[in-house]
Amino acid sequence: MSGANPPAPYRCGTVAVIGRPNVGKSTLMNALIGAKISITSRKPQTTRHRIRGVLTKADAQYVFLDTPGFQSEHRSELNRLMNRGVVQAITEVDCVLLVLEAGRAGEAENRLMKLVVEGIPVLAVVNKIDRMQREALLPFLQQLGKEARFAEIVPVSAERRRGLGELLRTLRNYLPQREAMFPEDELTDRSERFLAAELVREKLFRLLGEELPYAAAVVIEKYEQGPKLRRIFASIVVEKTGHKAIIIGAGGEKLKRIATEARLDMEKLFGGKVHLEVWVKARRGWTDDARALKLLGYD
Repeated sequence: MSGANPPAPYRCGTVAVIGRPNVGKSTLMNALIGAKISITSRKPQTTRHRIRGVLTKADAQYVFLDTPGFQSEHRSELNRLMNRGVVQAITEVDCVLLVLEAGRAGEAENRLMKLVVEGIPVLAVVNKIDRMQREALLPFLQQLGKEARFAEIVPVSAERRRGLGELLRTLRNYLPQREAMFPEDELTDRSERFLAAELVREKLFRLLGEELPYAAAVVIEKYEQGPKLRRIFASIVVEKTGHKAIIIGAGGEKLKRIATEARLDMEKLFGGKVHLEVWVKARRGWTDDARALKLLGYD
């Protein structure tokens, strides 16, 4: 009679990644999955859509939902739509990762905790631990532990990929015993067309910084996939004609750099050559126009 232990049951579950703007939710999901599924930048509210990322291991499949940063002040219809997406994500999952910035926890986190359905476990993921002295980090973690509202507290640095293995091991315990929901080679349920638009928008945020108008979106006008080349035509939509000059830059240099860097990322993600053309157009008041938001993919 063999004394070997039986294999652990397979687990699979959905996990919402929530938190205030700019705490590193998208960076964390990308690091866990090992691919750039969700765009990142230092500018708050970079993520505007719920994005599903899938990580398949030998003993578990983790289905992450990256969400926009929860906005406490509803400044526009766009903000309201993003907050609605966060609330919906929290109610549909098996587990929640509340991402906190090391040393910073307050009213924003309290509001998010109130949205979580009773019975859904919440793990506090304390991110950016590399930016805080150990002498200050330990008391912060101890204080979080005293609040008894988290199933687990896991310190990580998503940017430096520290603590991610421990996070996955801990998270697995909270996933239901279930067969995998997605094929093992699938990383996201989002289309290449969507990912292409997001990569262009990321370059806007990263390369223009504070110059970039908040009201900027990206639409893929045409997407053609051949055997050796993808031909992608994208337009950047802003609210004011004057914003076009900011994005285009002197002699078109800024727009050219945005397109070049986005194309290189697309080729890496899609695994093939890409021809990308980008132009800029103005559409006044689109962030408060429900119909325009739907046409731009914010539904």
